[in-house]
Amino acid sequence: MTKSCSTLDLATLEATRAAVAEDPSVGSGSFTTVTSWEDGARARTTARSFVLQTDEPAPLGGTDAAIDPMELVLAAIGTCLTIGWVTQAVQRGIEYRDLRIEVSGDFDLRGYLALDEKVRPGFSGISYTVHVDTDADQAVLDEIRAATEATSPMFDNVLNATPVAGTIERA
Repeated sequence: MTKSCSTLDLATLEATRAAVAEDPSVGSGSFTTVTSWEDGARARTTARSFVLQTDEPAPLGGTDAAIDPMELVLAAIGTCLTIGWVTQAVQRGIEYRDLRIEVSGDFDLRGYLALDEKVRPGFSGISYTVHVDTDADQAVLDEIRAATEATSPMFDNVLNATPVAGTIERA
């Protein structure tokens, strides 16, 4: 099967862009996920009609049966950047023979394990590398990178503090 950036439905994307430009309220919405504990460190999350499983690696008490939540953050960044890179390619009329984005995050378990209050429990840094096979020149790839980083919701969520609020409801 041959991959193509042009299979992205740019017409629908542009129609959505025009509708939101005309009436910003059309672009407001929300996503909701529901995560249910299964056993030990394993959980099942539903998002719309999709399901994914999570677990912790064995050294953290899990069974290593599924992706770790920290890896989900990296995957969210990588997938969001991938969509942006493809969208930018279609808008510029270029193709990729291959596109792969590798995202890595450094952590220190002393934060998660509450061994050092000065160490954060999350990532101390995240980096990514775009591996791309294309005829596009470096200047175009630099433009694509900048445009993708500027419009990626996941990139924005990681770079900028997003307010989070929680409540408890007893069953």
